[in-house]
Amino acid sequence: MKVPYSWLADWVDIPWDAVELGSRLTMAGFELDGLEAAAPDFSGVIVAQILLAERHPQADKLQVCKVSVGAGEPVQIVCGAANARAGLKSALATVGARLPGDFNIKAAQLRGVESQGMLASAKELGLADTSNGIIELPADAPVGKPLREYLALDDSVLDLAVTPNRGDAMSVLGIAREVAALTGKGLKGTSTAAPLTVSVEAPTSVGVTAELTYEFTSEVEVLEATDPDTIEAWTDGEGVVAGAAASARTSVVVHLDAPAACPTFVGCVIRGVNNRASTPVWIRERLRRAGVRSISPVVDVTQYVMLELGQPMHAYDLAKLKGDIRVRTAHPGESITLLDGKTVEARPDVLLITDAEGPVGAAGIMGGQRTAVGPETVDVFFEIAWFSPHAIAGRSRRWGLVTDASQRYERGVDPTLQQRAMDRALSMLCSIAGGTAGQVSVTQSAEHQPVRTAVPLRRARLERLLGAGFPDDRIAATLSGLQMKVAATADGWLVTPPPHRFDIAIEADLIEEVARIIGYQAIPEADAIGPQAFRAAPEERAEEHVIVEALAMRGYEEAITFAFVDPTLQKKLFPNVDGLLLANPIASDLAVMRVSLWPGLLRAAGENQRRQQDRVRLFEHGAKFVSGREIDSLAGVATGTRLPEQWGIPREVRVPVDFYDVKADLQALFTATGQSDSFVFEASAQAPACLHPGRSARIVRQGREVGWLGELHPSLVKELDFTHAPVLFELEMDALGVEKPQYNEISRFPQVRRDLAVVVDETVALSALAERVRLSASSLLCELRIFDVYRGPGVEAGRKSVALGLIFQDISRTLTDDDVEQAIASVVTDLRTSLNAKIRE
Repeated sequence: MKVPYSWLADWVDIPWDAVELGSRLTMAGFELDGLEAAAPDFSGVIVAQILLAERHPQADKLQVCKVSVGAGEPVQIVCGAANARAGLKSALATVGARLPGDFNIKAAQLRGVESQGMLASAKELGLADTSNGIIELPADAPVGKPLREYLALDDSVLDLAVTPNRGDAMSVLGIAREVAALTGKGLKGTSTAAPLTVSVEAPTSVGVTAELTYEFTSEVEVLEATDPDTIEAWTDGEGVVAGAAASARTSVVVHLDAPAACPTFVGCVIRGVNNRASTPVWIRERLRRAGVRSISPVVDVTQYVMLELGQPMHAYDLAKLKGDIRVRTAHPGESITLLDGKTVEARPDVLLITDAEGPVGAAGIMGGQRTAVGPETVDVFFEIAWFSPHAIAGRSRRWGLVTDASQRYERGVDPTLQQRAMDRALSMLCSIAGGTAGQVSVTQSAEHQPVRTAVPLRRARLERLLGAGFPDDRIAATLSGLQMKVAATADGWLVTPPPHRFDIAIEADLIEEVARIIGYQAIPEADAIGPQAFRAAPEERAEEHVIVEALAMRGYEEAITFAFVDPTLQKKLFPNVDGLLLANPIASDLAVMRVSLWPGLLRAAGENQRRQQDRVRLFEHGAKFVSGREIDSLAGVATGTRLPEQWGIPREVRVPVDFYDVKADLQALFTATGQSDSFVFEASAQAPACLHPGRSARIVRQGREVGWLGELHPSLVKELDFTHAPVLFELEMDALGVEKPQYNEISRFPQVRRDLAVVVDETVALSALAERVRLSASSLLCELRIFDVYRGPGVEAGRKSVALGLIFQDISRTLTDDDVEQAIASVVTDLRTSLNAKIRE
């Protein structure tokens, strides 16, 4: 969230500069992601006024302007902006000015006419991404004053990371409260309370909703009635509160059909608005610095109020509203076209704002297109409601939306802020675009208003968790500075959070508030009191750094991806495995818990490929969630060329990575852990659907399946738009053991080697062949090498010739030819019997 320093200073006295303020807010829990100037660096730009604008004699689209610069004679400027006109005050880049991008302004001849500078647009000054002409400044802008000084462009903008539990801090007012608590000073931003009109709905005996209007000029008071006789007694028979001058008639009647989800709805009609008026430059500047684009007076006011107070609001074109407003849940199959033009279907748990013709807005998310405000809008209906976080959370993400309003409502908006926000909006809009505001109506359900309960805070518990004690008066002052009500008790305090603090629910929350406001640096360091328990670290378990370093040495880089993934992608990879759905996902493409680490790694590999990375090797260590179990796993992906591009490798040999390359990487990993012989790669018909059926293998250790290796299925390679087929692997971390170091004596006697060519069926795996050799050879066999595989003339179709190198050695004597021949004979006999092998001469 971007917060201009000057805007914040309107609300609270800040004794620190922007850098120090950012540091203190970071320590208070609001990390400073960035600190930037309000505008790019430029100089030599002043406020100027066009005195005369005439058509250029040699160009129809250019004008020759006489421009006042304050002191001295007017200067002549050739300008191509369509909005350049006599009387307009704008920004003039004088000769010698330096604009963003190191663009220097010089005197020039444009089609034969001299130009002593340039009338600048917001885009040319780096104040906007696009612009339709030169900057238009207010009529009271002082001619000759530097533009940076006039617009306070040397202001700083703090980019703060607000944690998800602190919806109250998603506004200038919210951050100002934090600064006030840190400084020990109060807020100075105040709002004069305007008369409040309260509409109270009460069911009559015939089921018709009676609506009354009350006006109060001092404290806000909400009167309730459910009995028609009481309502009649309160009024003078004309629909007016006895003794009050307020009219009983309102332009838009509001009905709360879902009061638990929306217990408060504040509305007001403003007639005669000029929505084509220009929003004042100070408002446009504040919106720009906060990262919001100025659109029109009505929209700008709603955005400004939300950014300043944290209260979302919506404006309807009154002429497009039909009948009464109802706040209700969606009917089955009901849909709405939103402001962005997207038509979405609302489930029955979605809260809608409707009129007589159907939905006009998705409550707390986005308004509807049918009643949208446009340049032609004359009469406006302002809506400021309070929606329960439970009624809004997760709804927008179903539609792939994350709006400013939904972010705030999901986290919790101050339920007492609606009238204050309406007063601010009406005051701003009427001063900008004119119009006459009607009486403000508040439709409420008192029964469903949120209530903040007191939270006990024990002195002993606070000291135990913080490891330090503080004076009672300091604790009370710290919590009071956060606008909490603090009452002393025998063992501590009873603290009632303010209505905007939805994150304060238990004692630990209050202790955290004390720690961060007093300052973590104020808490002395101390050794922990109590026994230290160390978890078991058996020698047989591989340490993570050994695994990480082994893969890093093979060219892999570690990735960290979300444990929740895109349900569509995961279903494509694992169509027969159901993942655990999240109740409130942070995004529609992160809505299910992963059943494998592959979805995240494939997504990361794809993003790298789209950024022109032609050789990608990634691995990840993390948990996957299958059938209610959390499995600690290691996975990797390799795609692109087998070897990095370099001068020593001819271009024609730069082939893509394949199954055997990654198999070699895994064997190197198994060797690093010391138990490579215990792992076997087996072909299996039960391979995951996402793997190529002919280029995959399951990984087995001591008879138990512990992982998979394989190339991505060709259909998925095409669908996911990979240039080369990625090769994937995944292992259970528990399977990676470490062999305990053991001493083995080195033989002083020579080795004897015998080579053997064995013809076996194509279906016989080399690992099975090697296993039979080791079992049938005597203990004299110290090493087995498979150094060639041949298919072709001389070997039957469907068979292959495998060349074996058998190395024999004894620890106590020199082997004789008879010893070796007996071992070879035993191997040959076993291979003929068990594998139908033949010895190739």
